[in-house]
Amino acid sequence: MRTILLRPGAEELNYEIRGIVKKARQIEALGQTITWENIGDPIQKNNKIPTWIKEIVSELVSQDHTYGYADSKGVLETRKFLANLNNQKKGVQITAEDVLFFNGLGDAIAKLYQFLIPTARIIGPSPAYSTHSSAEAAHANTAPITYKLDPDNQWLPDMEDLYNKVKYNPSIVGILIINPDNPTGMVYPKEVLDGFVRIAREFKLLLIADEIYQNITYNGIEAVALSEVVGDLPAISLKGISKEFPWPGSRCGWMEFYNRDASKEFSKLVQTLENAKMIEVCSTILPQISIPKIMSHANYKSYRAAENEKIGKRSQILNELLADIPGIKFNPTQGAFYNTIVFDEAFLKSNQSLPIENQQVKVLLESWLQEENMPLDKRFVYYLLASTGICVVPISSFCSDLRGFRVTLLEDDEVTFKNTFTRLADAIKAYLGS
Repeated sequence: MRTILLRPGAEELNYEIRGIVKKARQIEALGQTITWENIGDPIQKNNKIPTWIKEIVSELVSQDHTYGYADSKGVLETRKFLANLNNQKKGVQITAEDVLFFNGLGDAIAKLYQFLIPTARIIGPSPAYSTHSSAEAAHANTAPITYKLDPDNQWLPDMEDLYNKVKYNPSIVGILIINPDNPTGMVYPKEVLDGFVRIAREFKLLLIADEIYQNITYNGIEAVALSEVVGDLPAISLKGISKEFPWPGSRCGWMEFYNRDASKEFSKLVQTLENAKMIEVCSTILPQISIPKIMSHANYKSYRAAENEKIGKRSQILNELLADIPGIKFNPTQGAFYNTIVFDEAFLKSNQSLPIENQQVKVLLESWLQEENMPLDKRFVYYLLASTGICVVPISSFCSDLRGFRVTLLEDDEVTFKNTFTRLADAIKAYLGS
């Protein structure tokens, strides 16, 4: 080309959650059956959509108006409904004008970072959800700035680490909270959220909370919403229906703006995001229209409670299978449907392996292992995939110095779930003992 095409930072975009699929497809083509534990897609893992939800969507599809445009900010009645849901929490009160729809949270996250100046940094957790960390790195054309989640303290954030990074880095303008957390499955206690608010207040920062898993908690744990603790500070909550209904293919997410007039700069950011959506015209209308009908249905709360109970049971099964394996750090999950297992690095070596029966797969694996400076957890993930067909994601791909991997708790068939994680437990023991 006569000149460069990419803007600075564009090459920072990475999504190993999907990237590992390319490797898995190569092995699948050689006859290996793949067990997909790389991505949070409930539909892929045999979750069944209730008939009453299908009936609501089917009825909407039969109506002509669901094929048209919506208001640029989103369907008004749905925005009113969501504002009311927030206001019932008795925290920050909002109106429909404070709700803005996007084509999934990925779209919302990309838009948010797109309009920040490159020197304005958002500090987020590590391990980090790749969509956030990649977008932040791409906009700043440098590595993300992160605070530590501690696997030795139930994955709770290291607040001293966060405070010092904010204090000594004036380019930080906001703090990202993922609650419940992806990839760890941790849920922030209220006192921890209060700590985020204190730091944001002291340094005049924007708070951003990814709360898409807010209603997916279990085993006696409930999540506290950002709107309940943020007070008069400027803040954004990111929400969606991909996981909760679940309807990941809907690509339907939204932002809720709290205290939009608390800061002139924040007000300008909100207006810019709204203007950008006007240029785009609107987000997909069908899932938006479905939200009030589904969430106000008489069966919705009991459906969500039953699904949460099932995920909680799987969390307990996972605990029984993995918690006592020497060489790993295991924390039971509290929310979302992921678990991050971390290796004790004293147990992880560069010469460990698993048996590979298929010679073609073995040759393929050996080609992958030629990757320069490969993190040792990625090496384990490749061996696990080649040996067992279980596809997980290395935690080094979640912007972390830790070495481990993320799995999902989504498989709806209990026999299949137990079988998958029994095989995983056996593979961990064999690999670390090789």
